[in-house]
Amino acid sequence: MLAGTLTIPDSSLVASTQLYTDTTGSGIGNIVVMTGGGNAPGIGDPTGRNDDGFSGPINLGFSLNFFGATYTQFYINNNGNVSFGNGISDFTPTGPTGASQPIISPFFADVDTRGTNSGVVHLLQLSNEDIITWDHVGYFDSNDNLLNTFQLVLRGSGYNVPNGEGQIGFFYTTMQWETGDDSGGTNGFGGTPAAVGFGDGAGNGQVLQGSIQNGISGIVDDHHIWFDLNGSGVPVNPGGGAVPEPGSMGLLLLGGGVLAAGVRKRMRANR
Repeated sequence: MLAGTLTIPDSSLVASTQLYTDTTGSGIGNIVVMTGGGNAPGIGDPTGRNDDGFSGPINLGFSLNFFGATYTQFYINNNGNVSFGNGISDFTPTGPTGASQPIISPFFADVDTRGTNSGVVHLLQLSNEDIITWDHVGYFDSNDNLLNTFQLVLRGSGYNVPNGEGQIGFFYTTMQWETGDDSGGTNGFGGTPAAVGFGDGAGNGQVLQGSIQNGISGIVDDHHIWFDLNGSGVPVNPGGGAVPEPGSMGLLLLGGGVLAAGVRKRMRANR
């Protein structure tokens, strides 16, 4: 397979105002209770409220082939991503995918669900399909004046994928912030904004063009995008948006949605 990092144009996003589960009517599932993490991880708290927590390992319920490796378990990390092998408490992405391990980041940023008005993370597991929802979540430090809602869809090899969809989906509705206070942000903006993409942690992957750039929350707001891991290396785009330019295509391998990047981890040691 080809190797490298492929940049997906922002124009590949498809305008939409619903989460995937809004179209299926299946609900967003159960609250994710944290099992580890840093700062205030909320371990065992049934409300799911936490900062820098993670949950796992969680059985996927299917096998996921990701950059040549097969995974049957994963970790759900409060800070807008899921990972394989270990949970992640890091809160500031410093590379395209946000961490130097296999990761899928619909919106890797400093999520903090301790604020009164913040929602929490939910998991819905269906046949050959897992759906993780960050439902109206706030940002560090317990800020809940601005809230983000986004969703990750993961499908196993046994899922009969409809035309125009894929094995990985990023869905966004209202996205009001992109940076936490400890990532250089003020009132949810500035500093180091969120990373959007996925990869194997070894330099192979895909990232959205606006990843880790100011304005990323507005770019993904009310949009979605599908990636086909068995395809040609470009996103599934029924909306007719642009696909990666030919010059970029040689940089990646897994059809439509892998982002990898060197990421310098920052632990919240002093918080």
